Parts: sequence; structure tokens; C-alpha cells
Amino acid sequence: MTNFTPTAIEGVFEIDFFNIKDDRGAFVKTFHAGKMEEQGLETDFKESFYSVNNKDVIRGMHFQTPPDDHAKIVYCTSGSLIDVIVDIRKKSPTYGQYIMVELSGTNAKGVYLPTGTAHGFCVKEDNTCMVYLTSTVHSASNDGGIHFDSFGCNWPTKNGIHSDRDLLFPTLAEFKTPFL
Repeated sequence: MTNFTPTAIEGVFEIDFFNIKDDRGAFVKTFHAGKMEEQGLETDFKESFYSVNNKDVIRGMHFQTPPDDHAKIVYCTSGSLIDVIVDIRKKSPTYGQYIMVELSGTNAKGVYLPTGTAHGFCVKEDNTCMVYLTSTVHSASNDGGIHFDSFGCNWPTKNGIHSDRDLLFPTLAEFKTPFL
């Protein structure tokens, strides 16, 4: 049975996916529209993609701005990582706060993120695969981010590997959020 556990950030849910493990391996159901609808969550996903990452990579903190903002489901199919979500909705009682969730190829967990949250992660093992489902198609002109080190997160590595793009994002304090 798939279980949705609310987190400290309104609208963000930790998902325990339906899974069966036996001597053959494992079967994991990562999406069930009816279960999502029961929780009042977005079910109309437009795009899916994945990234394969090396140990100590830090990706993020990413989001898309309106009108291409999106809800997202993320999960890990192999390896392990620490997923980080920060609330960037200015009028939210948890604005600027973040949560961390461990995702791995063995724990059958995912995270549901509503619009107005920024997403990133820190990789714990080489060849870690992260899968994303988004409710809108990627839009380069509405692709955004905030600096990974600007909201108080205690990242689980001191040797983070970052893209040049991610290092140029504004801090949370500098970012003028369109998410109210």
C-alpha cells in the first residue's frame, strides 16, 4: 500500500511506495493516480526524466516559475541521496524552511513537491539515479534556482561538486519569489 506522510512543509509529502520484495528482487509502484487524488495532489504529469550522479554531487536548488511552475514527484532507483526541499512561497508559514529525506534504490520512498518549493539533493554513492515526474514541460525561460548554501541547510558533505550554473543562483534573501 502506498502511504503519504505530510512533512513540516505544507503540501510536501514523503511517499512510501507500494513495494514487494522476494528472492527474485523487488517490484515498486511509483505512481497511482487514484491514491494521489485521495490526497488532493496533482496527477497530471507532463514530463519524466532522470539524472545519474556521482558521490558528493549537489544539485539544486531548482524550480520553475509561473506560468510553467510545476508539482513534482522525485525518487531514487539506484544508489542513495539526501533530498532537500525548501519552501519559497513568501506567505507560507514555513517560508525559507527546509526538510531532508533520504531516498535510495532500496527504501522505496519518494517525495511529492507542490509548486513554490525548490528542490535539490546530495549524492551519497556513485551511479545514483534520480527520477523526476513534473506536471509541466521544462521551460528554459522559466527555469530558476536559489543558491544551495543560502537557507541554512547542513549538507551531508563538505566536498560538494556543483555545476557552474547552480553556483550562480541568487541567495534565498536575494531571490524575489513569484510564489505567494
